[in-house]
Amino acid sequence: MFFVPSLVVVALAAGPVSAQGGPPPLAPLPKIAKEEIAPAPVPAAPADVVASAVAAVASLGDEVVMGRYQVAVERMNPLWKERTANRMGGMKKLEEQLAGVARQMVQQGISMISFKPQGQPRSYEVGPGKKVEMVNGVEVESLIFTKWLVLVPTATKFRIIRKGETKPLVIDSIGFQIAISDKGRNDWTFIDGSGLTVNDLRGLFGTLPQDLQLPPLEKRESR
Repeated sequence: MFFVPSLVVVALAAGPVSAQGGPPPLAPLPKIAKEEIAPAPVPAAPADVVASAVAAVASLGDEVVMGRYQVAVERMNPLWKERTANRMGGMKKLEEQLAGVARQMVQQGISMISFKPQGQPRSYEVGPGKKVEMVNGVEVESLIFTKWLVLVPTATKFRIIRKGETKPLVIDSIGFQIAISDKGRNDWTFIDGSGLTVNDLRGLFGTLPQDLQLPPLEKRESR
């Protein structure tokens, strides 16, 4: 099952406890012209911006742990949300599947114990645009970036009660969320890292580094 976000997916798709490779890549997106610009050197976001992104991911996790799965779709990055909905046959089907998540988890004896950011975030500038300034009486056009993108590693813990077994299975899932916001707003939307590839992400944000490496995904039995 490929669903959003992996805070739920990892549990619903829980099979053998092993490294998680994720589902096949999504179909390519149409090219987004505004992102087809050669990458420029990327400074790290200010500490307060990164802290805001991490706090927003923690808040998202709190909502989902409490069963408020709709928040995950409401706060999904619009470009990624549209792509996911198209893959699933439309926004209505995406919302219908989301509505059944709580029921599926109960039926499979799955509950989410905790979710938290864990590890070192990494930030990038994306969303290229243009700025026009007057320099010595002449209009000068320059490239700017309008958005921050922050990779936030996460740790999620699930409890699975299987039929015929008295002791529950506890799964630790290591993953990540991608938080995106317009600069100066700290109003974050998210892309879940489950099943995401670098090509998927660069299809949305083409100015990301060619050598970009995503945080690891792992699923293991808790010790």
